[in-house]
Amino acid sequence: MKRKLLIALLLLFVLAGCGGGPKADVSIFLMSANGVPNEVADKLGQSLQSKLGTAPTVKVLTTPIFSAEKLMVEIAAAENGIIIIPTQQFKALGQQGGYVPLDDLAKAEDFPDGVLEITENGKSEKHLYGIPMDKTKWFTELNFNGKDLYAFIPANAPNMEQSKQVMKQIAQK
Repeated sequence: MKRKLLIALLLLFVLAGCGGGPKADVSIFLMSANGVPNEVADKLGQSLQSKLGTAPTVKVLTTPIFSAEKLMVEIAAAENGIIIIPTQQFKALGQQGGYVPLDDLAKAEDFPDGVLEITENGKSEKHLYGIPMDKTKWFTELNFNGKDLYAFIPANAPNMEQSKQVMKQIAQK
């Protein structure tokens, strides 16, 4: 019995070590109101990587259903460089702060729907914080419906410079 338990534990450790290759430089979490299949994530990831070249590397992660709890976990985990979520959540979370201004990556007049006025530390500022996905070349070239989806960089992104580099590509019209 002990031997079987030991073999099972060793097998579990070996399988846990098989992570499927190196970790991407920028992880993109995508959650829509109706969920997103893994096949869509793969296509989006491959397309974006081909636009970026060899660096930084990206991985698009999705979930098959919408879950506010999952979204909160993903934001709190601080492992995603970019998050793409429905309009309602984008605007609601924006009022709590924690978004990185994107004014240096794209023109606010190109994406007026992504401009929010956010108050942090008693100071109110208006910036471009989100990129509406239905206006991006990335989604339209693949014939994906980006309506009601916004991409933003969370303030707790693991690598801000790489996240900005990827977001600049995403914001291409």
